[in-house]
Amino acid sequence: MKLIQGILQGKVRPLAKAISLVEDNLIDKEELIDQLYPHTGKAAIWGVTGPPGAGKSTLVDKLIDRERSQDHRVAVIAIDPSSPFTGGALLGDRLRMQRHSLDPQVFIRSMASRGHLGGVSWGCSDAIKILDAAGFNTIIIETIGVGQTEIEVVELADLVMLVLAPGMGDEIQAMKAGVMEIGDLFVINKKDLPGSEKLKAEIEYVLNLSSDNPEQLPPVILASAQKSEGIDELWKKLSTKYQQLVKSGYLSARRKERIKKELSRIILYKVHHLLDKKIALQDNIDNWAEQVYLKKDMPYTMVNKQINRFKKEMRLDDSKN
Repeated sequence: MKLIQGILQGKVRPLAKAISLVEDNLIDKEELIDQLYPHTGKAAIWGVTGPPGAGKSTLVDKLIDRERSQDHRVAVIAIDPSSPFTGGALLGDRLRMQRHSLDPQVFIRSMASRGHLGGVSWGCSDAIKILDAAGFNTIIIETIGVGQTEIEVVELADLVMLVLAPGMGDEIQAMKAGVMEIGDLFVINKKDLPGSEKLKAEIEYVLNLSSDNPEQLPPVILASAQKSEGIDELWKKLSTKYQQLVKSGYLSARRKERIKKELSRIILYKVHHLLDKKIALQDNIDNWAEQVYLKKDMPYTMVNKQINRFKKEMRLDDSKN
């Protein structure tokens, strides 16, 4: 398959075509991903998340510099909010990193979230596999930054960096319910702004409260991406943290857990598609809801009736085969 060969050779055009294939969820993507899968597992996958305006894209831009200084090939997937009209990426983060556009060893792609609440595109998982198979050493996923729903990035990344900035409201209060737990490393960007030291102290306090082992707390780093301050320290901490995850066996465990969740997601999607096909779910759901609303049928009775109908349809299909 010519497309497969082009991807394995790291050619830009086949990469772009393959990612469009998975974004559009075309049936050909399944064979594509299965053929590429044996070539995956070598890339380090970094997730970069945090509230809008924290400076994530500028920070990623500086990290690309550090990775390239080590001759590492870098790919960036920038997850954007979807356009309400086209479903396409709205922000176009590639513009923020345009100085890397002429570097053949850097590939940057904006992907639309398409309304997916987790802040991560449905096609992102498969896009990561494509870039991994293409031989990129580091793959960076930069997410939208929409609060607690950013937790989903954990299911895609080996290591998650949470980026915050002072003066953006009570970030700690907003994140106590779960987002704090996803960070392997914390960055206070725009450290020259008032309140950066206070925010660092607050984060360290919250992390200490939720940890049984203070020696294994995630690093909290002050930086200014705009002024290129603290970037070297951040990059070194990222590299060190990644190696710690590898040596401890935690990275392997995280990747296995990722596979379990991905298989569950694929199975549920396939079952939903099959169910929709057999009982015409989308065509009938309004009528069923009306029947339940009018108390002509009960919720569980209605659902069980449709499930039994689905089972009957499947038995008929089996008998024909």
